[in-house]
Amino acid sequence: MLVRTGVLVLILNLQAIVVRGEEGYAARVEQWRQGQESKLKSESGWLTLVGLHWLRPGVMLIGSDPTCDVVLPSSAPPQVGDLTVKDGRATLQLVPGVAITRNGQPFSGGEVHTDAGGKADELALGALRLLVLKRGERYALRVKDNASRLRATFAGLKWYPVDASWRIRGRFEPSTTPMRLVLDTIVGEQESFESPGHVVFERDGKVYWLQAAREGNHLWFVFRDGTSGRTTHAGARSLLSDLPDATGQVVLDFNKAVNLPCAYTPYATCPLAPRQNRLGLAITAGERLYDPSSAPAAKAPPGAAR
Repeated sequence: MLVRTGVLVLILNLQAIVVRGEEGYAARVEQWRQGQESKLKSESGWLTLVGLHWLRPGVMLIGSDPTCDVVLPSSAPPQVGDLTVKDGRATLQLVPGVAITRNGQPFSGGEVHTDAGGKADELALGALRLLVLKRGERYALRVKDNASRLRATFAGLKWYPVDASWRIRGRFEPSTTPMRLVLDTIVGEQESFESPGHVVFERDGKVYWLQAAREGNHLWFVFRDGTSGRTTHAGARSLLSDLPDATGQVVLDFNKAVNLPCAYTPYATCPLAPRQNRLGLAITAGERLYDPSSAPAAKAPPGAAR
């Protein structure tokens, strides 16, 4: 009898440890999700996007005047200056009297670095932020406004409940030769990334795999699944994981799968899931479809310039 009682106590203790572990895991994921929403709503977040203007080679006048080649929001001066794209370089010649900064420092005009070689220069004009992007063979001017209506009326992120069973340990299979992962984008261009290999994982007795791109010290997966266009965004979702451990294992935590920025704004240039990353599996975890219908009335977001 004492033996049975001891076994029962041990089982109950083990169950309690498991429950506490799952609760701790869920709390960590919820905290991470709150951080994701905070970043999205920040002054540098995707909700500030208010424009994406494709640039033709040569000189283009930018400003808020409707006659400009690139029309900026009304908070900008009628004419800001001439933006020139030529031979892979962008330059901006300012109209006299226009005050602007580049990466936080006063800017009187000259070369503006695009994101082709890394991080684009950020030109600040009041509440507006201007960045020159390179997508494929084309260039575009991205316009951000930290007083944007989308930021002021954001309805909040929607998630599936945290489910520890969707934290799946997979096997990393490295590429035997250098590979590139080429992703189509919603703007008709392609983006190419280093691909170190793919991750194989199992769910409900079936085997699946996802090809990875290298993103700094992480693996990055752009994928579609059986929920896409139903309960999750139709374009794609993405997931970051740590690099493989010493045994070649990778943890895919689909509770942290997120929408790409195109789920919220029409001014992003999101990639589409490659054919090999379109899964028949319904991944009922991570971020759900954004619902703007529950957005609050517009008001100036914290930190917005006035």
